Amino acid sequence: MTDTDAMTTGAPPEVDALVERLRAHSQSYHSAHPFHLRMNEGLLAPAQIRGWVANRYYYQEMIPRKDAAILANCPDPAVRRRWIRRITDHDGTADGEGGIEAWLRLGEACGLRREEIADHRHLVPGVRFAVDAYVTFARTRPWVEAVASSLTELFAPDLMAERLRAFEQRYTWIAPEGLAYFRNRLEQAPRDSEHALEVVLRYCRTLQDQDAAVAALSFKCDVLWSMMDAIDQAYGDRSRAG
Repeated sequence: MTDTDAMTTGAPPEVDALVERLRAHSQSYHSAHPFHLRMNEGLLAPAQIRGWVANRYYYQEMIPRKDAAILANCPDPAVRRRWIRRITDHDGTADGEGGIEAWLRLGEACGLRREEIADHRHLVPGVRFAVDAYVTFARTRPWVEAVASSLTELFAPDLMAERLRAFEQRYTWIAPEGLAYFRNRLEQAPRDSEHALEVVLRYCRTLQDQDAAVAALSFKCDVLWSMMDAIDQAYGDRSRAG
C-alpha cells in the first residue's frame, strides 16, 4: 500500500470525491489523441516519428524550468526536498545523464542529429505556445495548482508501457537503446504522481481549492492535447511527412 492509498483509505468522502474527479481526467489525456493511436498501431512513417520526437523535446527541455518555478513558489521544505528530485531526474547530476539526455538519444536512434533537435529547427509554433503556456502557469499560479497540473502523471505509466511495446514491436528500425527514456519513466512517473497527489490531498481542503486543482489538471490535459494537435497538423499526413 502506498502512502496515498493509506491517506485515502477511510478518508472523508470529500477526499475520495476529489481523487475521483482528478482520475476522471484520464478520459481527456493525450493518450487518446488520434496521432498517439496511430503511433501505437504502428502506422506512422519514420519522418512522422522524427517530427514527434523533435517537437516533444521542447517539452522535455522545459520541464525542469517548470519544476524550478514550483520549487521557487513552494513554502514547504518537506515538499521541496522531494520535488527537487524531478529536476535531477530530467537534468541529471552530470553531463550525459538525465531524461533530457535520454530524449536526445531517442532522437539519435530515430535518425535525427543531436544539434537539429537541440536548436529547435523542427519546432512548430503550436507546440512552443502550449509548452510556454504551461511554464507560465507553473510560475504565476499558486504552487499547489501547479503541483495539481502535474497529475497527468497518474495516467503516464499506462501510456509509457503501451508506447514502449509499440516501439519495440512495430518500429524495429529504432535502436533499442534509444528507448531508455520510456523505461525510466515507468518507474519515475508512479513515484512522482504519488507525491503530487499526496500534496494536493493535504493542501486542497476547501471546495474552492479542490475545484482549482481539478481545473489545473484540466488545463494540463489541454496543453498536452494541443501539442499533439499541432504535431498532427504538421506531420499527420504521411504524404507530406516524407
